[in-house]
Amino acid sequence: MRIYGLKNCDTCRKALKSLPDAELVDIRATPMPAALLARAHARFGAELVNRRSTTWRNLGQSERDRPELELLADHPSLMKRPLIETGDGSLYLGWGKDVQAALM
Repeated sequence: MRIYGLKNCDTCRKALKSLPDAELVDIRATPMPAALLARAHARFGAELVNRRSTTWRNLGQSERDRPELELLADHPSLMKRPLIETGDGSLYLGWGKDVQAALM
């Protein structure tokens, strides 16, 4: 199982602590594979972009209007975190009660 997020993100740390067999992939240090990002975008759509983040608020309107996949490739911290990929290829977004129940 892989957790895609940021090493200093509290939510990612909570997920990693609860899923001890998981590996954290820091998306700032190691960019997400384009195929995985496209698969996640196809599954979660606009929900994949965290529009409440500081990074989003600091973007100009022309930047915000760019395609979501391009934005996420250029600004990995815009992704809602964590993105969890299980061994069977299933994807989960965030660390809400529903995701916790499905994975634990």
